[in-house]
Amino acid sequence: MRTPSRLALVSAFLIASTAGAQSARPPVAPGPVNLSQFQQLAHSVYKELVEINTVDSVGSTTRAAEAMAARFRAAGFPAADVQVLVPQGAPTKGNLVVRYRGRGGAGAPRPLLLLAHLDVVAANRADWPRDPFILHEENGYFLGRGTSDDKAMASMFVASLLQLKREGTVPDRDLILALTADEEGGAQNGVEFLIAQHRPLIDAAYAINEGGGGTLEENRPLFHSVQAAEKVPANFTLTATNPGGHSSVPRPDNAIYALATALTRLASFSFPVALNEVTRPFFANTALVEPRAPMAAAMKQLVADPKNAAAAATLSADPRYASMLRTSCVATRLSGGHAYNALPQTATANVNCRIVPTSTLEEVRATIARVIGDTGIHISMTVPSRERFGATPRAVEPELLSATTQLTGRMWGSIPVIPTMSTGATDGRFLRAAGIPTYGVSGIFSEPGETNAHGRDEKLRVKSYYDGLAFLDALVRQLAVKPKA
Repeated sequence: MRTPSRLALVSAFLIASTAGAQSARPPVAPGPVNLSQFQQLAHSVYKELVEINTVDSVGSTTRAAEAMAARFRAAGFPAADVQVLVPQGAPTKGNLVVRYRGRGGAGAPRPLLLLAHLDVVAANRADWPRDPFILHEENGYFLGRGTSDDKAMASMFVASLLQLKREGTVPDRDLILALTADEEGGAQNGVEFLIAQHRPLIDAAYAINEGGGGTLEENRPLFHSVQAAEKVPANFTLTATNPGGHSSVPRPDNAIYALATALTRLASFSFPVALNEVTRPFFANTALVEPRAPMAAAMKQLVADPKNAAAAATLSADPRYASMLRTSCVATRLSGGHAYNALPQTATANVNCRIVPTSTLEEVRATIARVIGDTGIHISMTVPSRERFGATPRAVEPELLSATTQLTGRMWGSIPVIPTMSTGATDGRFLRAAGIPTYGVSGIFSEPGETNAHGRDEKLRVKSYYDGLAFLDALVRQLAVKPKA
């Protein structure tokens, strides 16, 4: 595990590298008109993946895994190196693992794992103006379920390995591609299944995953983030009970009112600021490019003094920054009562928490109990948690950080590359817990909230897709293929 002093050195390097970044940022140009052979390959893979329904409850990642496996076999990959792995009792939750064998031999670096998930969240056709399972291109965007999360990255990795094979390139280290199921549903049939039952197939020096990417501000690249940590999800059920009775004779001890009071107290509560060895340099570096002067000043103040309440309040006005500062808990589902003319006997709410990696499940549960201040409300896990807590974030692998910084400068000018902590959750948290360092980096740029991942009309800029393709292909080559003498 990397030491805090090494993280401090990385942070110092990044801060120094951001000088003059604002003036060097070129605007984002439209996407390519005439596609290269490589871009055509990637687009065909992208289209095929988007148009296979892989929604958790009604679709099949096995179909998508088999479709990609067919491409690799047709390209000449040995059958033993292309495996569709399906958990017992879950026939629609297939995963694909492909190994592109390198030169090997003494001194060869350990494999590099390329990770993306095939499953997507539900998309109701009636809610969308167009079929969500057809890849559409309109007004400079690709639209469809999974276009940003995560079939873009999956298609880029597939196309990159197929292109290397087509060229006859032999990498210096093995490249492992893992396209997983169940990332949106908790990873039990995806990366957790692979770790538990097929660890040798995916064991690697480290993994490249989703979770990072570039931020645009008014169509100009602002910074490129590398996910080095992520918040840990947990769901709690709050339950208020009561003997109930006839609604014509109401009493003050109403289960719905008790639950509503508890949720109101929780809604007005903010967990304390909890910076860590990733978020502290994130705010220090982002302050150098944040265009809003009050926000930039607050970042600098909070890094110097994490107890600065005024600085924390300023940053908390931006929901993205607020979530990076601390653990967050929010009510996401609510139910109560059993009849229109009866006092409620039960009222329940689901509270979804995103916990900073240095905290614990028990600590958060105790805080919720203290905040709601009602011992009559039972707090339980909505589903048993398989998460691991209390992990100390580590520095980004130096060779990955160096390659990302070089390629970012080459493609987007002198913008900073900033390690970050994701507020959402990815497969990476399970790999990190299993001892495989995992970092989110993609070269895919977007405005904050623009892609609407998980929402209606999920989309990705055409320009950003092909830039991400070029970046990831170059990154894989730089990390795995030595230039010819």
